[in-house]
Amino acid sequence: MKVQFKEMFDKINAELDGIFKAMFGGGRASLSLEDPDDLLNTGIDIDVQPPGKMVKNIQTFSGGEKALIAISVLFAILKARTMPLCIFDEVEAALDQANVERFARYLSHFKDQSQFVVVTHRPGTMEQCDSLYGITMQQDGVSTVLKVMLKDAVHLTEGRE
Repeated sequence: MKVQFKEMFDKINAELDGIFKAMFGGGRASLSLEDPDDLLNTGIDIDVQPPGKMVKNIQTFSGGEKALIAISVLFAILKARTMPLCIFDEVEAALDQANVERFARYLSHFKDQSQFVVVTHRPGTMEQCDSLYGITMQQDGVSTVLKVMLKDAVHLTEGRE
């Protein structure tokens, strides 16, 4: 268990800095073990420095920055160990519009290896998806599922212009 944990930790840590730079437009990030001699009980620290910021404590980040840091770590985990299906439930809800779009574009890095189901209300994320599902309730108690293939929708709207 110790060997497997350390190998996976090192793989995730190797991916994190590049992903963090892509998500934040620069800076640096790394993971460190609180007690490297006790791998089965150690905590993990996330050391980050966004571009242009001096950080002493992760608690000083805004909610959006904390969310983007967590998303960066999650993407590093997915790079280190591919998952065939990932479900994200409003993981980008705390992000501003520019970071929502950056998050949504970064999902495409995994297009060939993973499928994502993203529950969201953010237009920037919806614009990057292949298929969009919506739920509508035109009558009380009767829900209808709508599916739109975005490439087809774009093609139809271009034909109307």
